Order: sequence, then C-alpha cells, then structure tokens
Amino acid sequence: MEMTKRLFRSNDRMLGGVCAGIAEYLGWDPTLVRVAYLILSIVSAAFPGLLVYIILWIIMPPRY
Repeated sequence: MEMTKRLFRSNDRMLGGVCAGIAEYLGWDPTLVRVAYLILSIVSAAFPGLLVYIILWIIMPPRY
C-alpha cells in the first residue's frame, strides 16, 4: 500500500498555517518558507502574494 502525501495547513501557525503547511509537505524549515514568501510578496508588489495566501488559506484543509 502506497502512502500519498497530502497538503494541510499546519498547527505550527503564525497566521493561517499556510506557509508552515507547505514547509511540512516539502520537508523544509517553516522559517525559510515564510521568509521566501515575504520576499516574493514584496518583490511582486505584495498584492498577488496576499491574494494567493488568502486563497490557499481557504482551499487547504486544516490538520486535525
């Protein structure tokens, strides 16, 4: 039986748990994902990054 990885919002959250959930899925440090998200949001004039975060917050199921 093959185990598949699922993407969930993390309980290790700063705001919505989206960045930490992505970090857990990829096996990375949550701080690195948060910093990368912040840099990408600033470079892209912040709005697209904020919109993507809100969409992911709505779409990604929480981890219970």
